[in-house]
Amino acid sequence: MKTEAVLFAGVAAFFAVAAGSYGWLAADPAGTAVLIVAFAMASLVSFFLAVQYRRRGRRPQDLRDAEVAPSTGPVEFFPPDSPWPLTVATGFIIVALGVVFGLWLVLIGIGVLGLGVLGMVLEHAGRQDSGESSAERSA
Repeated sequence: MKTEAVLFAGVAAFFAVAAGSYGWLAADPAGTAVLIVAFAMASLVSFFLAVQYRRRGRRPQDLRDAEVAPSTGPVEFFPPDSPWPLTVATGFIIVALGVVFGLWLVLIGIGVLGLGVLGMVLEHAGRQDSGESSAERSA
């Protein structure tokens, strides 16, 4: 993941330079804001990948002399069918419609959206992991 973190850091640096030069030369606040948001998003991905690399270390895919055996076994937990993404999408649609039709609909949409996000966050809160880390699997 270190390579990916460096790659996204390069993308973030490109957007930072582009935002600075575009904002200075064009004096267009909308375009500058878009480039700043693109910089922030690339920086966030780079930061996430760097933190994951520090936590988990090198993956078997990162080694030049890697074998198939170290990367076998369960990869991660993938949740089964869930109603919460549909609830989040419905809440977002209600909020978007509330922008058009009135504040009362926005408040209802925020409630539905909050319920959906809370459901997604807490859906598997009590799930027990196997306790085996990726470093233990590769050993």
